[in-house]
Amino acid sequence: MSAAAWTLLAVAAILAVADWYAVATRTRALEYLAKPATLAVLVALALVLHPQRSGQRPWFVAALVLSLVGDVFLMLPADLFVPGLASFLLAHVGYTVGFDLYMGSTAAIVLSAVAVMVAGAALASRIVPRVLHGEDPALAGPVIAYMVVISVMVGSALAAGPALAATGAVFFYTSDTLIAWDRFVRSRPWLGVAVMVTYHVAQAALVASLAT
Repeated sequence: MSAAAWTLLAVAAILAVADWYAVATRTRALEYLAKPATLAVLVALALVLHPQRSGQRPWFVAALVLSLVGDVFLMLPADLFVPGLASFLLAHVGYTVGFDLYMGSTAAIVLSAVAVMVAGAALASRIVPRVLHGEDPALAGPVIAYMVVISVMVGSALAAGPALAATGAVFFYTSDTLIAWDRFVRSRPWLGVAVMVTYHVAQAALVASLAT
């Protein structure tokens, strides 16, 4: 990566840590600044990198912008869970298209699909019943759709090959699982910070994978 890219990555890391602190201490003003700023800097990073697979960049940039929109929806005091969910669903579509442009071997695709289906089924068996029997069972449809789309994204990243891409996708899956667990299964005080740490690691790894 170039000096400019490393600088942007360092700035994104500083902003991410500031956001983690804001979430941990419930400092809303700092969170409103640091959370979207982190993604904005990662968008800039994606634009200055020299990608190994040039066709991926526009799809990754679109995914990052949609993620930024989702971040804004989810951090506001109003319950904008569904718009946030929709924004991230579209972001995963963007990442998936970017990965699918450079798909790996048939064996890699099959193994990735099996691994993701097993993990997805296990998580769905815990999360979906809680949604159906919760305060808003109408969320079951959007949640299931989201789980399918992010599972496809992870499978595509695993099959595409680059280690950073696979790492980022798995961290994204982990972050979203923690969000669902916190909202629908069992809330824990530390989950908010864990969600943001895994999320920022995911996005940074996905962006950096453009250059590998």
